[in-house]
Amino acid sequence: MAVHLIKLAVGVDDIAQLRTFQAARAEQLGLSGAVPGFTRRKPKRTEEIVGTGSLYWVIKGQVRARQRILDLVDEVDADGRPFCRLLLHPEVIEVQPTPKRPFQGWRYLKPADAPPDLAQGDDGEPLPPGLAENLRDLGVF
Repeated sequence: MAVHLIKLAVGVDDIAQLRTFQAARAEQLGLSGAVPGFTRRKPKRTEEIVGTGSLYWVIKGQVRARQRILDLVDEVDADGRPFCRLLLHPEVIEVQPTPKRPFQGWRYLKPADAPPDLAQGDDGEPLPPGLAENLRDLGVF
């Protein structure tokens, strides 16, 4: 069974900025096919996360997006401190905005507790947030 992670996107104002930051960091590290993230403590449930789990991003107090977790890699920073590099799929999938209180680090997230992906329009793009909210209020989706 898949297990997800949830983490705050510190210093990020919106999903577009998250994409920009990740692309720049991936280029800086010479990564292709993945974008980086990091955390000090490596999750112990690696086998349940890698390849099947996603990292859900909390942006400005709401869970707003997710990315598939491709790998978790042990590394050491310039000061000799260990950390875990998160290798994420470059596609950022928007999810139904869900309020989330601040927390430190990351947390496990059960699939049943994960917010659903936003519905997509005919062009494959997510519906605009206002329209998606109005349709939910009307019970259309």
